Amino acid sequence: MPFTIKVNGTPHSVDVDDDTPLLWVLRDLLGMTGTKFGCGMALCGACTVHIDGQPVRSCITTIDSVGTSAITTIEAVGRTPAGRAVQKAWLDLEVPQCGYCQSGQIMSASALIADNPYPTDADIDGAMAGNVCRCGTYVRIREAIKQAAAANTNRKEGCSCLNN
Repeated sequence: MPFTIKVNGTPHSVDVDDDTPLLWVLRDLLGMTGTKFGCGMALCGACTVHIDGQPVRSCITTIDSVGTSAITTIEAVGRTPAGRAVQKAWLDLEVPQCGYCQSGQIMSASALIADNPYPTDADIDGAMAGNVCRCGTYVRIREAIKQAAAANTNRKEGCSCLNN
């Protein structure tokens, strides 16, 4: 069945069964391999993408459920202020160890700070609870989210103190 989906601002036409997971459309048909397959049951978060700005697990999101929604993948999240701030913080604090889960972590974190510019530890825990890091970089992830939120908030408020 033909579908047209908007990924990272670009429309793409695909011909797949209506119950095909978005993850396989992104990776296998569109060649966007930044979104990772982890568990296939929405338990690990490695496949997280944004649909209309909200983090979703692409391994269980069927293509027919996407409709005209805007899909953002790790390949384009850096185009948003929150995504840019998160990616910079991830690099500054050397968050990744093996790196496999990090695209999903970044997608969840950027959605959090785009929605909540002042996340508490509880907010961070809630937003990141569905993302598993087998290397255990949770402390660095939390610190990077705090740094990204501060940088993103300061940018919004016009402060140049963090823009070196």
